[in-house]
Amino acid sequence: MNQSSVKKAFTPTGKLRASINLGNPLLANRTTETDQPFGISIDLATELARQLEVELDLVVFDAAGKSVNAVESEEADIGFFAIDPKRGEKINFTAPYVLITGSYAVRAGSEISGLDQVDRSDQTVVVGRGSAYDLYLSRTLKNATIIHAPTSADVVDVFFDGNYDVAAGVTQQLELDKRRHPELHILDQPFMTIRQAMGLPKTRGPEAASFLASFIEELKRSGFVSDAISRHQVEGAAVAPREHS
Repeated sequence: MNQSSVKKAFTPTGKLRASINLGNPLLANRTTETDQPFGISIDLATELARQLEVELDLVVFDAAGKSVNAVESEEADIGFFAIDPKRGEKINFTAPYVLITGSYAVRAGSEISGLDQVDRSDQTVVVGRGSAYDLYLSRTLKNATIIHAPTSADVVDVFFDGNYDVAAGVTQQLELDKRRHPELHILDQPFMTIRQAMGLPKTRGPEAASFLASFIEELKRSGFVSDAISRHQVEGAAVAPREHS
């Protein structure tokens, strides 16, 4: 696939439209001064646009589910999501570029102290609607009742307002929430590893998917991803191992 064909596959509107999820503060956020998005995912999108020699258009959402929908409906050309089989029905994913974790949190003094105490029929677990951990827990929890918060950033507020038993989320988000709610206790052991990757609509074809996969591997190899993690002072994220064909 030559450069012209690659560019056409990624930019049917003439611009590279990147779906950005602000619901995961490890990867994307807004500056308080200008309200402009910044973060690891924005850096990756900017570098891809540079290599394709096209203009970048950031399409910003407050929740993962909305960001995924934008790529599935081709309102965006690329996105930054956790890999999940459900999302993989319409999206071709690269290998992960960073690994983060999902954790449970409870109130201080809760009798719940381990992962094996969460999935019980008399307990409620709050998750961000459409998030990777929502999809995962919806498949794996057999007894507990799942309560959906509008976004990942709303999970802890819904958890306290509704007097629910467990809050689930990206560990870093829960740690940020703990600053507002010191009575929040995060369980020591994460319940999942979240594999953050880039994705594009399957309709763009296998060659475009292969190009994006190679792009991610090169950025891991070159230290670009590691540098972005350091530059944005992101704690709780590790560069994913490189894929070897």
